[in-house]
Order: sequence, then structure tokens, then C-alpha cells
Amino acid sequence: MLRVLMFLVPLALSVYAFIDCISTKEDDIRHMPKPLWAILVLVFPLVGSISWLIAGKKRSPAAEGWSGVRDRRQQQWVAPDDNPEFLKSLDEDDDRKKDDKRDDGQ
Repeated sequence: MLRVLMFLVPLALSVYAFIDCISTKEDDIRHMPKPLWAILVLVFPLVGSISWLIAGKKRSPAAEGWSGVRDRRQQQWVAPDDNPEFLKSLDEDDDRKKDDKRDDGQ
């Protein structure tokens, strides 16, 4: 079983890296042109795949350790119970329900 894993894990990594490489937009690729990255992944499967995953592609903010702030100009994420807009919407829902009960009772 271990022999099979020693073959399948690098193969799966290489296939994933190659598909990721060829499906990535040119604007998101760093250091080398896309065809060179693809050749590197195919010729040197293990080293090329790891290189592609580490250095070849620009990563999204989530992969860079997203701290809850997408952009420094935007506000930080707020829990629903601390969010004034959410609490206001709950109050409005309660008011509507009370009005509906009053209308039904008359």
C-alpha cells in the first residue's frame, strides 16, 4: 500500500499543479511565462509542482492569512449580535409581527 501511495501522491500533485497552471490567467502568474511553468511541471513533476504551488501563482488574500479584513478601506467583519444593522432589522421584524397581531385581534 505504501508503494502505491509513493506513486499516487506525486502523480496527483503533478496533475493538480498542471491543471492549475494551464487554467490560471496570465495576469495571475509570477516569475515565468505560463508555457515555461507547464513544461517545468511536466518535466520535473515533483519539484515543478511544488515550485508552481509556492512561487508560480499569485494567491488570493484568503491564502495569505486572511484576518477578517478584505481591504483596509473596508470595515472589519462584525458578528451578527454586534452588528447594529442586523439588530435594527430584528427590531423591525418584531414591530411588524406585533402590528400583524394587533390587526388580527381587531
